[in-house]
Amino acid sequence: MQPEDLVGHELRQAAQDGRDAREIEERWYAAGGAPAPDRAGASEPPAPPRLRELAGQLLDELALLESPLAADEPTGPAEIMAACPHWPGPPEAAATVGRDRLHAAWLGRAAGCLLGKPVEKLPLTGIRALARAAGNWPLATWFTEHGVSPELLAAHPWNRRSAPTSLAENIDGMPEDDDLNYPLLTLLLLQRHGRAFTTADLARLWLDELPAGRTFTAERIAYGNLLAGVEPPETARFRNPFREWIGAQIRADVHGWTHPGDPAGAAAQAHRDAVLTHTANGVYGAMFTAAALAVAAGGESDVHGCLAAGLRVVPPHSRYARAVRLGIETARAEGEFEAVVDRLHAAYDSTHHWVHVLPNAALLAAALTHADGDFTRSIGCAVSGGWDTDSNGATAGSLAGLLAGTPAALPDRWTAPLKNRLATSVPGFDRTGFDTLAALTHQEALRP
Repeated sequence: MQPEDLVGHELRQAAQDGRDAREIEERWYAAGGAPAPDRAGASEPPAPPRLRELAGQLLDELALLESPLAADEPTGPAEIMAACPHWPGPPEAAATVGRDRLHAAWLGRAAGCLLGKPVEKLPLTGIRALARAAGNWPLATWFTEHGVSPELLAAHPWNRRSAPTSLAENIDGMPEDDDLNYPLLTLLLLQRHGRAFTTADLARLWLDELPAGRTFTAERIAYGNLLAGVEPPETARFRNPFREWIGAQIRADVHGWTHPGDPAGAAAQAHRDAVLTHTANGVYGAMFTAAALAVAAGGESDVHGCLAAGLRVVPPHSRYARAVRLGIETARAEGEFEAVVDRLHAAYDSTHHWVHVLPNAALLAAALTHADGDFTRSIGCAVSGGWDTDSNGATAGSLAGLLAGTPAALPDRWTAPLKNRLATSVPGFDRTGFDTLAALTHQEALRP
């Protein structure tokens, strides 16, 4: 949240949006400003007061630059619907989703997230080397240190916070992760406010129940904006260069799970959630995911049909829609998934941060397309492609779990180590079982 770090991220976002920020960029570097940190965290040491003051001024100037892509990438719900020629209509008949299917979705989300946790933030070369050294390539089970040389571990260390709880030899239930915290918060939101919740309701819930230290990127900026008195949806825009990153996409699952057979309803609900923190492509990530999961929850058995349903709620000329189509087309064109990943990294690595929604959307769509509904391949491909490994693994596992239909259809090696419990700082849910979460979600799916 240091302003001097946010400027670099906003300059990168401006370049992606086609905004001409060259004069601002020159002033920033002439004053001694630095690019954004490459991977994560705040730069050290903090900037001196004069540079920090300039950073705030430049962030406000950057916000005034108009994007030539704005017409194709609206954020308002009416404008998004108007931009989507194939926006889905209301369901012809009410669909239902069973508790077993929801149980499999919760387990799938947890397993995919946990698989990706130890290699989050690692470069693609490191992920491949660690998996190959353990005889786990293509990725088909948990990461492990067994068989991995000390030299390789020194070159590519596991994620510092996750290794003690997410390697095969260490897993003992589902450890805490924001990819599971947010579905729990969505469940709380629906329990308290029902489907008619507002973005302001979500903001109040976060302030009441979500520890600030459990938020990251766009969510942390929006949280800080709320504390400063900024009202949504301006919370997503004010000095928030992460507004098109992946955060809203990882919050969308429960919106889809509780709208079986109703992708439009799921997308609209996900939109009200997403605009607290995100705009445009960041919002589309939530809507796409919710819609795809909604048709799977309603009984769709074909993953390709789910992805097509997701695209119907995304403006077709947006960069998000292009990213999803690129992922699908690349997966269909290449026989080996490693080649798919190489092509996607060639397209995005030089221009986008590893947590930006666009490269991750392309990878998610490619992984699901290539896996063709198989659970192990879905999460394995999503994680093996790098970037935001735990988030992509979680979303892929959620959809593949719904398609599997029951917990028994998921391989035991993925579900047994979860021990039917998760750790979380969301009040009331620590050590809750996934079967209980499925029952609670089922109640919200049945609510009018």
